[in-house]
Amino acid sequence: MDLNSVHHYRIDWIASFVAVARHGSFSAAARALYRSQPRVSSHVAALERLVGWRLVDRSVQPSILTPEGRGLLPHAEEIIRRLDLLAETAEGAVCGTVRLGCYPSVATYLYPRVVQALRATHPQVRLVLHEGSSLELGTQLADGGVDLAVRPLHPLVNSDRVASEVLWREPLVAVFRADHPLARIREVTLAQVARLPVISIGESDDGHSRQYETNLAFANHGLHPVISERTNQPQTLISLVRHGLGVGITNALAMTTANTDGVCLVPLADAGCERVVAAWWRLNEGPSPAVEAVRDCLSRLSPPQWPWPDEAEGRTDTAEGQPDTGEDLTETSPASFPSSLPYTG
Repeated sequence: MDLNSVHHYRIDWIASFVAVARHGSFSAAARALYRSQPRVSSHVAALERLVGWRLVDRSVQPSILTPEGRGLLPHAEEIIRRLDLLAETAEGAVCGTVRLGCYPSVATYLYPRVVQALRATHPQVRLVLHEGSSLELGTQLADGGVDLAVRPLHPLVNSDRVASEVLWREPLVAVFRADHPLARIREVTLAQVARLPVISIGESDDGHSRQYETNLAFANHGLHPVISERTNQPQTLISLVRHGLGVGITNALAMTTANTDGVCLVPLADAGCERVVAAWWRLNEGPSPAVEAVRDCLSRLSPPQWPWPDEAEGRTDTAEGQPDTGEDLTETSPASFPSSLPYTG
């Protein structure tokens, strides 16, 4: 819109027109606006001259809007509504549009809850979702592409202009095909998993693979598994596991928000196998009240819960606790799996 043309429109003309439409007559509109009736009439006439249409039919009593007036009314009411928001902002009300970056499993779990919570506490704050990988979100936050991001602490964000606050810690889990012998135990160790081809978190060519939690967990325990595949998409990881390409190691939330038909989740027994998820924001000279409102909302939400299958019937404590079947469970290769799974549903 040409900003120079805005100067031709006066707010009191628009307010008088809306008041006549709402109250049904010039006299009633004048009383509502605490103005004289001739002043209200002159405002509406001035607006009519500017737009080039007759907006109010004065030949009938009470006055009614013309078709052009009915067409213009929603736009005039929207202008008044926006001015009300502007006045409330000037008086200290929190409003604005906040761009929130999330990686896939957080977008599934957290984003709807944040929107619902904001509607109750700050109805004039609007969220816009930006989805991406952890690396993409870190870059977007530092460069101003998003205002807030919910992402893990790893991989690290290469910027000294951002800060973070931990929201929750979630364990890493092993993902086995349903017919794998290790799929029915209560927990598994990294050493057992490291003997199998591993499907891990990350991108194969992003140059940051060693910073992801799965790789750090193996490295911290002195293990060097064969990484057969890497992916940031939970459903892709599950599909790779279903097809016998390896055992998946990923964060718990990714699996609890995905379709896990045909696979089993087994907790890891080793200490320190976790993902730390945080809210991230940019360090600005003056903090935005809208961003602060979203941050406060994020910090108040309950962390995810993990429906562990360790209470499932038929599970044993460890691989060593299973009955002796004559095979080494820790070295069972996915390549020996049948080509199809016996699905029941």
